[in-house]
Amino acid sequence: MSDPKFSRRNFVALVSAGTIGGLIATPVHGEAKNHFAHPDPVSPDDEHFWSVVRSQFSLKYEPLFLNNGTVGPSPRVVQDALRKETEEIDRSARYGGWEDARIRIARFVHCASTEISLTHNVTEGINVIACGLPLRRGDEVILTNHEHAGNAVPWLARARRDGIVVKVLELPGTHADILNRLNDLIGKRTRVIAVPHITCTIGQVLPGNEISRLGHDKGLWVMLDLAHTPGMMPVDVKNLECDFFATCGHKWMMGPKGTGFLYVKEEVQQIVEPYWTGALADAGWDLRQGTLEYRKDAHRFDFGTQNAALYVGLSASMDFLDGIGMENVASRDQALALHLRRELESLGDKAEILTPSEKGGYGSVLGFRLKNMAYDKLQQMLLEKHKIVTRMVPENGVNCNRISTHIYNNHDEVARVAEAIKAVA
Repeated sequence: MSDPKFSRRNFVALVSAGTIGGLIATPVHGEAKNHFAHPDPVSPDDEHFWSVVRSQFSLKYEPLFLNNGTVGPSPRVVQDALRKETEEIDRSARYGGWEDARIRIARFVHCASTEISLTHNVTEGINVIACGLPLRRGDEVILTNHEHAGNAVPWLARARRDGIVVKVLELPGTHADILNRLNDLIGKRTRVIAVPHITCTIGQVLPGNEISRLGHDKGLWVMLDLAHTPGMMPVDVKNLECDFFATCGHKWMMGPKGTGFLYVKEEVQQIVEPYWTGALADAGWDLRQGTLEYRKDAHRFDFGTQNAALYVGLSASMDFLDGIGMENVASRDQALALHLRRELESLGDKAEILTPSEKGGYGSVLGFRLKNMAYDKLQQMLLEKHKIVTRMVPENGVNCNRISTHIYNNHDEVARVAEAIKAVA
């Protein structure tokens, strides 16, 4: 363990229940206002530092939660922001305010605020693009065999409705394998590549920027499902180079549930036809004249009333993550995942690890199978006997178990789940 003084240098202030300064290593109740300001690099194994981070969550210690890939519990600072804004709205009857989060979101992913549309989840954003792109019968879209329903169903629905063709890119493989297979799959009628940046099944990280370049070289639109990326690792849309991505606030960003956003690159905003429309999408309309003009930016995909309190909470979650430092968050997440991988590798051929080990091919999610126990039985056993929450993955016949860790977890918890798995294997 590193010198605790190193950790103290990374906190400008810690205000909890009226106490200013110092470090805490036990859960704090009441208001929690953590302020980390541009921290220096923190060791992913500095358990003193990360125990302070853990203390900012009201998440129970039992059962042990190792399923952030489904939902990320919010730190107290997010809960407090959400509660306060809800109370203020009810006191003042103020309308609006949710649009203020656009600027904070844009800063978090390094784009213009005019390229951000506010949604409620990833699936909503994917539907906007899947419904709105000008595709004709016979046009092709490429997905993978590791899709979440949120990306698969909207495109399959478009295929059912309009006769487009869904083609499937087989994963896993190295980045080079993926690009070669993708290149071979692209045909004369291919129009869209719509794939996950990080798969929901085994946490494989795809080479998003290289996929975007390949697609653009072929004259295709590229959409990335970014459900698992923001909050797990730094996101810069200039590096991803995609035309669109959709994400949510309720996973690795650890924001309020029911928040999300859609990125639409400025150059392609006029290509996508809004299908879900209403107030805020328009730049003017007249019933008597029968005219409607849409906004010229990504706000044309917004419609109707949002909950401002949710987006105040989402802004607080981005402040929390940026305060710790997204590079620090990413290194901690990867360290926990690598710890689990090493433990499972010690089982030899008793365990099959599905998540690639290639550099840049994994994050903080590990997918695996045991040779002697079905994946659904293992998930049930871990929960009922060991009080450990994981996720089984039946999607697309992957049929494996998934463990996902985040900054509120620690190495002792990884060791605990590893011992439980070893006892079975």
